[in-house]
Amino acid sequence: MQKAQYGILRLAKYKGPEISNIEAHNERKKEKYASNPDIDSSRKNLNYHLIEPVRKYRAESNRLIEEYGCRTRKDSVRVVEALITATPEFFKGKKKSEIRAYFQTALEFIEKYQDSKTILSAVVHMDEKTPHMHLSFVPITQDGRLCAKEILGNKKKLTWWQDEFWKHMVEKYPDLERGEAASMTGHEHIPPRLFKEAAHLTRQAKQITDLLENTNLFNADKNTDKAVELLQKFFPAMENFQTQVRKYDKTISSLKSDNVSLKRQTQDLSRQVKEATSSSIRKKMDDARLRADYENLQNLMDCIPPEILELAKRGQLTHSDRER
Repeated sequence: MQKAQYGILRLAKYKGPEISNIEAHNERKKEKYASNPDIDSSRKNLNYHLIEPVRKYRAESNRLIEEYGCRTRKDSVRVVEALITATPEFFKGKKKSEIRAYFQTALEFIEKYQDSKTILSAVVHMDEKTPHMHLSFVPITQDGRLCAKEILGNKKKLTWWQDEFWKHMVEKYPDLERGEAASMTGHEHIPPRLFKEAAHLTRQAKQITDLLENTNLFNADKNTDKAVELLQKFFPAMENFQTQVRKYDKTISSLKSDNVSLKRQTQDLSRQVKEATSSSIRKKMDDARLRADYENLQNLMDCIPPEILELAKRGQLTHSDRER
């Protein structure tokens, strides 16, 4: 079964000296990164910016705070970083232009809720195992206040961010699933891969059914063996499918009914195979007996002299003529 593909958005808050540390990481200002062995320095040239930093994060943050006339405290959050990526399966087989388009779409999402002027940098890292983007912005509200709490909010607001991110991304990437916690509304997206998998399983089941229904004396062994082979692949996929479907029970009533139908079909197929298998064994035994009897008859016939056989045939003809 195809693996789930999740769009990922993580938000983090930074104050004072921490800002320089994330800048050094994001902008690859170090020669070596002992704390992150996944970074391949030889691929650093593959990284790129969607938004270039005009100056150091902290200096630009201070400039923007002053420009907007924001009131600050010693412990004020001055930079919020959004880490945006997806599960590795999503990026498999994608061209560089397609990967860039994904992060551009994600940037457009952030710009829907955050003034683009407050974004310090949006840099895509291609020098690690999974492509990802670090997008850093100053948490200035629409009415010009420095307030990360209002922008990121509590757990409910963070859930809202996850929901809105997924809604935005899934319009262009329908295979993406809603990651992490379920929506506060209780509505969940049914990923297209499940419908595709249901259709695939249905085709498999039909193929198996057709094999069994078209089994006769001449193809019993071949058809039964093929059906068993197909079922060995079908059952694990079906169990995996059922596990996945259970995650969407609240909003998937129609698919649940299809799942019940498939389960019933699986049970029927299992029964048919057992019957076909036992029937095949019986047929093999019957065929073996028939072949043995036939061979015995042939051996017996070979022992009878030809002339006697000829006389017997003539005698049959004579007897038939007399009856007429």
